[in-house]
Amino acid sequence: MQYRKLGTTGLDVSPIAIGAMTYGEPDRGHPVWSKGEEEARPLIKHALEAGINFFDTANMYSNGSSEEILGRALADFADRDDVVIATKLRHPMRPGPNGRGLSRKAIMTEVDHSLRRLGTDYIDLYQIHRNDHSTPLEETLEALHDLVKAGKVRYLGASSMFAWEFAKVLNLQKQHGWARFVSMQDHYNLLAREEEREMIPLCLDEGVGTIVWSPQARGRLTRAWDEARTTVRSESDGDYADLLYTPAEEESNHAIIDAVGEVATAHRVSRATISLAWLHRQPVVTAPLVGANTTQQIDEAIASLDVELTDDEVTALTAPYTPRWDWQGVSDEATLEAIRRRVPGMALR
Repeated sequence: MQYRKLGTTGLDVSPIAIGAMTYGEPDRGHPVWSKGEEEARPLIKHALEAGINFFDTANMYSNGSSEEILGRALADFADRDDVVIATKLRHPMRPGPNGRGLSRKAIMTEVDHSLRRLGTDYIDLYQIHRNDHSTPLEETLEALHDLVKAGKVRYLGASSMFAWEFAKVLNLQKQHGWARFVSMQDHYNLLAREEEREMIPLCLDEGVGTIVWSPQARGRLTRAWDEARTTVRSESDGDYADLLYTPAEEESNHAIIDAVGEVATAHRVSRATISLAWLHRQPVVTAPLVGANTTQQIDEAIASLDVELTDDEVTALTAPYTPRWDWQGVSDEATLEAIRRRVPGMALR
């Protein structure tokens, strides 16, 4: 395994990260597709044995069960100093006031809960899962800075938001001398390249590494077109299922998925391997998050590190792409609400 730095930090991480949303007791979160502890532990062990040291979860995944399963497995199978544990906060963890968000009270409460569930005294990368528009940015950023200074957190990261929001955050952190966000966890794959407009150029300019969620478009890029339009995830994710993959883009998606299959055949590897190999070519991508539920999926992800795509193959994979959405200039509230549903956590104002 060849490790790489996370953004401009000195932190070494594997170029494949395990997304632990897949792991969690089914009765506490996702009964259709999540793996309980007995099934999850061998997968985490297999990833570690392959040299993967980067594991990402969140407090909300299976209502804390993901953190618990990951923490116990890493304690049993790895040296804590050798692994990089990332988790997130912002979404509801309990009903009532202060049970969600990024207020100082919520941050100070949730970090301790995550530390307890993970069974560790520090978190390597603590990320805001989305922005919290009900809390002043300064309050959130200073509280996160205080966690770093207290030694509970080593690095800070963010997740999906508008580029102008992220630019504002980075400027405030610099202005006040607060610990900086070193990573952006964003939505990026061959079927969803909207981040190339503004966020990716911003991250490149600021030296921020990206950790890609849904790198295989909820499984759509791992299978032929006839099987790709519905997946286990898409059938069980409710409002999240159509995230940037509506019928309006079917012709484009069809061509891209066909191209993935052709390139995979040429290299004698899986479609999953090719979709990840394309991401590895993007200089801003530190590591895609792989929510593996089999050891084969972990092996296919690792195989992507050895695939060298030609320029012609890259063109075949990217040329059919069409913009997924464009809210600029939209004044109709019904249309804006539809976009909000398709981009969870983003506020269009």
